[in-house]
Amino acid sequence: MNELELKYGCNPNQKPSRIYMEDGKDLPITVLNGKPGYINFLDAFNGWQLVKELKKATGLPAATSFKHVSPAGAAVGLPLSEVEAKIYWVDDLGELSPLACAYARARGADRMSSFGDFISLSDVCDADTARIIKREVSDGVIAPGYTDEALAILKEKKNGNYNVIQIDENYVPAEIETKQVYGINFEQGRNELKIDDELLSNLVTENKEIPESARIDLAIALITLKYTQSNSVCFAKGGQAIGIGAGQQSRIHCTRLAGSKADNWFLRQSPQVMNLPFVDNIRRADRDNTIDLYIGEDYMDVLAEGEWQKFFKEKPAAFTREEKRAWLDQMTDVALGSDAFFPFGDNIERAHKSGVKYIAQPGGSVRDDNVIDTCNKYNMAMCFTGIRLFHH
Repeated sequence: MNELELKYGCNPNQKPSRIYMEDGKDLPITVLNGKPGYINFLDAFNGWQLVKELKKATGLPAATSFKHVSPAGAAVGLPLSEVEAKIYWVDDLGELSPLACAYARARGADRMSSFGDFISLSDVCDADTARIIKREVSDGVIAPGYTDEALAILKEKKNGNYNVIQIDENYVPAEIETKQVYGINFEQGRNELKIDDELLSNLVTENKEIPESARIDLAIALITLKYTQSNSVCFAKGGQAIGIGAGQQSRIHCTRLAGSKADNWFLRQSPQVMNLPFVDNIRRADRDNTIDLYIGEDYMDVLAEGEWQKFFKEKPAAFTREEKRAWLDQMTDVALGSDAFFPFGDNIERAHKSGVKYIAQPGGSVRDDNVIDTCNKYNMAMCFTGIRLFHH
């Protein structure tokens, strides 16, 4: 099949719409279920590149949760701790496969942003992963294959209309990529930069120690940034992205956004949140929204009289700013990647508040000395990759 007609483009008024191969070859995908749309395919193809590269870089199964052509989360298949299984709401599923762990992490890092995601998996989708997908609000999934049991589970989702795409894992795109904007053709070489230890070798801080676990996290951050709308910054820890700031015009806004998401990820592991007395049968989305409000500045939206009764069996105490700061001070050894250089030390100051210890960024700012000095103040290890990772 050389082309696939779509219902419409980015918006319903944008017709006609299709995906196709200009060279006359067959498309490298097969739609096994549903009718994926234009944005679904943008998410699917960007996400597939990300997880394929993550798998190659780490040797571990990888998953990503995409929304609006940027990842909301990305992770590799490391085992889940009891706390992680609980905050990702998979503690009732027993021991999970590595691929299922990867998706639980990718989906769970930022559940507000992942709501209605498009999923990309590096490996054949198994039943464990399909069971997690089935219970979440999601638009579709792309993977190199599906077990019979997994496919049967996924075909039951959305009344049989869930989008399931199989991609040829051996497909290699052309070295030159093109797109058109306003009737004008743009052409460039594909970004085939390999993210590896060599890219992390130029350590410019006094602290020059980056353990293997942090190198994996930095690789995850940088690979995630390759497929995130720029400007972008990514916080990573424990084999997953924990906060992604995408599409911001200012670097400090990227860092603040990603840092606030990383903070929320860690706050969800606090006893105050883990022990919230939710009413029975609360919907997953309502529970996630309630937690997001509870740990934020608008906590009275769910704690006010007449409101808390909708969500809790008994009224929980407010999570004070001082209590939250005390808990966040326990977050350590976080890795941070940036798709372009940090122009000021204020980015490092903000990163420090979220437990960052390891940083990878291109370098090249006229204020590199200030950025390095700020890292040294907090005993951070920072490497200059020398490579920008813009993606548009």
